[in-house]
Amino acid sequence: MEQQALNGAVLRKPQIHRIRVSDVFASFAAGWQDFRAYPLFGIFFGSIYALGGLFIAVMLTRYHMPWMIIPVAIGFPLVGPFIAVGLYEISRRRNQGEAITWRGVLAEVFRQRERQMSWMAFVVLFIFWIWIYQVRLLMALFLGFRIPSTLEGFAHVVTQTPEGILFLLVGTIVGAVLATVLFSVTVVSMPLLLEHELDFITAMLTSIRCVIENPIPMLLFGAIVAGAAIGALVPAFLGLLVVLPIAGHATWHLYRKAVTTDP
Repeated sequence: MEQQALNGAVLRKPQIHRIRVSDVFASFAAGWQDFRAYPLFGIFFGSIYALGGLFIAVMLTRYHMPWMIIPVAIGFPLVGPFIAVGLYEISRRRNQGEAITWRGVLAEVFRQRERQMSWMAFVVLFIFWIWIYQVRLLMALFLGFRIPSTLEGFAHVVTQTPEGILFLLVGTIVGAVLATVLFSVTVVSMPLLLEHELDFITAMLTSIRCVIENPIPMLLFGAIVAGAAIGALVPAFLGLLVVLPIAGHATWHLYRKAVTTDP
């Protein structure tokens, strides 16, 4: 069997298990329990996400690009898995019965800079950049010089004109494909890299295999997270203070159900 060295121990190649739809809902239930047990940690990490979104919205408005707020807001959840590393660590510690302290959790988060997680950050941000680039490209193709200078005007064009509706349709399809790709390469890889010192290529391939072998449960999980995250953007990103922590904790529990790497 293919093996990989890890801190003096030998780990088997990550094993994928079959999961059911019931496991998805069980993971969200466990994620909710983690959030309830340590709400301040969840709100802290969720606030990083919410404040980042607000900052981007303010800067786009300041530089007279309010029409980019909607695409950026929709694409912003793509970086969620990387921000949720601290939440994975809390769930891991709680599951293992380890002490959960601010110093311990934050130290583990910062330690990821020296590990393979930094490569995953590059992958996440690269796909986010592709999302923003393709939005601008589709705007140029479908809207041309009709892009309004206000958020209200942009919303009117994409919902009340044939060109805008076509732009919205094509953009939604392309965005769904990108989101599915990113979800497939990160849903298992990031928790896996947090727990074990594997290379990021192995982690991504494991994540993709997990989605391929469990398509319905995994895509259902991704759809629920995406829908909740987009809905949480409406009240000035404030809904992310709760949605992101629960989703992060739930991701960890789903990973533990779907993958084992026993020595």
